[in-house]
Amino acid sequence: MTDSAGRQLLNEVRGLLSGRSGVADGVLSPLVFIVVNAFAGLRAAVYAGMAVALGIVLVRLVTGRPLRYAMSGVFGTGIAIAVSARSGRAETYFLPGIVTGAGATVALLISVLVRRPLVAYLSWAARGWPLGWYRHERVRPAYGLVTWIWVAFFGLRTSVSGWLYLDGDVTTLGAVRIATGWPGLLALLAVTYVVGRRRLESLRGPSVDEFEGQIPPPWSGQDHGF
Repeated sequence: MTDSAGRQLLNEVRGLLSGRSGVADGVLSPLVFIVVNAFAGLRAAVYAGMAVALGIVLVRLVTGRPLRYAMSGVFGTGIAIAVSARSGRAETYFLPGIVTGAGATVALLISVLVRRPLVAYLSWAARGWPLGWYRHERVRPAYGLVTWIWVAFFGLRTSVSGWLYLDGDVTTLGAVRIATGWPGLLALLAVTYVVGRRRLESLRGPSVDEFEGQIPPPWSGQDHGF
């Protein structure tokens, strides 16, 4: 990986760790839920988990930070807490996440099997590069490869979480949820960037500018981003 690519990856990771993208939103609520449930029971854990999620929204309002991630965190926490309170079982707090993880795994798997890797569409939505570029025969395989990595990540996380859910192991289930939440996703994004960039370089396909300008080969290739 070149120095410029390394700097770009580092800047993106810093943005996630800085709190602008909601690291605390995805970690604090389940952590508090687990701890309070262990010492004070399910009812107290339900109230504590929701209080933390709402507290994050309040902090972001006061500090002027974006609410998008905090609100999504409150929504997800609210669903999880509602399911848990309804069932009376602490482990069902994690059931919505297991279901959505299974859905993500299936969607990723289908996308790569039909040669429309989902990671390419996620990059397109974030970068705004031409969709046709992602479908180029010397570009698409790079996104197909990293989509398989995503399939493995979400498939393994869902499988382990599902097994722990059936076993009723709330503490370990929570630990897996936290470890494979933002920390795991940051690692996944880093691997995606490094592996994807190297695969793009080996494919020797056109850069976005070369694709848009219909430049014939040989191409210099995409020298930034993924």
